[in-house]
Amino acid sequence: MCEFPRPTDTVTPRQPRGQERVITANGPTSWAFADAFVAEDEALRWARDRAREAGLRSVSPGTGAALRLLAASVDAKAVAEIGTGCGVSGLHLLRGMRPDGVLTTVDPEPEHQQFARQAFRACGFASNRARFIPGHALDVLPRLADAGYDLVFCDGDRLEYPAYFAESLRLLRPGGLVVFEGVFAGGRTVDSGPQPTEVLRLRELLRAVRESTEDSEMVASLLPVGDGLLCVANR
Repeated sequence: MCEFPRPTDTVTPRQPRGQERVITANGPTSWAFADAFVAEDEALRWARDRAREAGLRSVSPGTGAALRLLAASVDAKAVAEIGTGCGVSGLHLLRGMRPDGVLTTVDPEPEHQQFARQAFRACGFASNRARFIPGHALDVLPRLADAGYDLVFCDGDRLEYPAYFAESLRLLRPGGLVVFEGVFAGGRTVDSGPQPTEVLRLRELLRAVRESTEDSEMVASLLPVGDGLLCVANR
């Protein structure tokens, strides 16, 4: 249990059967519904506030819930996270991992990691449940163990996503998952007009994933959660 005061739980009324099609057809409404489905506690809201003050993006509540589910689905004991931020995604991952699991989280800004450390501690996670590594991801990832991780979550520099993918495949154990956040880029990834380099790198990542799954045992899915969650399973 977190040490923060718990908010009053709310239950969304069940939608009448006749309204199900309306919800399905309305994308923004469906996303809002998904974000509200799993209530976030004071610890997560505190971490979100710190991220907002620092000008950082945080995963949406729906994306966080998906990360928790994915970590639980692979019974994750070792997770690598690229992009600590202020701890929002890390809290979700830790809550989905095994009780003895360790989150290794990498970020170039140590002061942001201090906020994440406070949020983890406030929720009762022992200090040995998270390993904080300050530094740039492409400098740190080559030092991590081959086939040593059940899940790799990438939420760092979008320009480096294709390189993260190559490194993540080396880090994954058989049956592990690599997950990329923000692949929709606010809808720009599918726009036909000229796009910034960040979007071009996201398209490069999507091509690399598609090509990798054609002649291998890997399975991929692009989930319409938050700003797009690209998942690749290494069977």
